[in-house]
Amino acid sequence: MRVALIANASDADPGYVGFHLRRRGYSFVEYLREQHETWVGLQGISLVVALGSSWSTYWPEVAEATSAERNLMRQAIDRGIPILGICFGGQQLSTVLGGEVTRAENHEIGWCTIAQVGESQELCPNFLTSAPWMQWHYDKFSVPSGASVLADSPVGPQAMVAGRHLALQFHPEVTETMVRNWSSGEGAVELQNVGMRREDLLETTSANVEDAQERCGLLVDWFLDAIAQVN
Repeated sequence: MRVALIANASDADPGYVGFHLRRRGYSFVEYLREQHETWVGLQGISLVVALGSSWSTYWPEVAEATSAERNLMRQAIDRGIPILGICFGGQQLSTVLGGEVTRAENHEIGWCTIAQVGESQELCPNFLTSAPWMQWHYDKFSVPSGASVLADSPVGPQAMVAGRHLALQFHPEVTETMVRNWSSGEGAVELQNVGMRREDLLETTSANVEDAQERCGLLVDWFLDAIAQVN
């Protein structure tokens, strides 16, 4: 079973999501956004996973790449191939389904809690809201017609289900190494700009990542079994 992994060339690590998908027998084919002209379609693909990005979906300078990604998602939906969209990937999925991505009133960076949405409590597994998830975003997605929000935060929707597809605003895949990479270089400047200390973020990551890895496994199993409904 093969996964189309949509990602930026500099950040194509599926982290703990990848670990748990491999545990379930999946392998990965990279679909790098910067190389979208070379994509070969979805022949032999059983699942699409779209990772986060430092881009915004509405930036004109990346319009060709973001449009190619949405077109690939539309092909997947038409072929009945489930999609897991994470952060930027979740925003792209929302757009494909008829939603909209806009600048959020507030950013979310660091380990943040999310809450069950009242009308979806029976559908929302406890592990989604039992502890913080890693976040790093400035945009938010809206909920298109026919989709259900399972969890949100004061910033916006955090987990949305539409048929066999799941959009997440948070990062269940994150490892300590990934946070170290994200928070270095330009990421360190971002943290300074929002009044955060890199050392504090790394300390909080160390305290949360082991539990998040376990919950990521529960999330992957739930997505495959209950949402995507695949073996």
